[in-house]
Amino acid sequence: MRRIVYRTEFFKEGDPYVGVAPELDVSSFGETLEEAKQSIQAAVEAFVDECEAMGTLQEVLEEAGFSQKGDTWLPRQPLATELLSVS
Repeated sequence: MRRIVYRTEFFKEGDPYVGVAPELDVSSFGETLEEAKQSIQAAVEAFVDECEAMGTLQEVLEEAGFSQKGDTWLPRQPLATELLSVS
């Protein structure tokens, strides 16, 4: 059995809430934050299932920067995050 740990971000865009798993390039939405959380979970599960069916899951995860520790895939961790701007 494998486990994939992934990061999600949530935004309010107009009425819906949008969930994004940036490293996997997967997004989904819901009418509430809780619905968006459930929706992105389902979308990521479907994405992973499809990658497994195509035999590309390991390649996709490695290209997205994930590393494998035992049966768990972990996303790369930034050393720092900053908000910058350009004029």
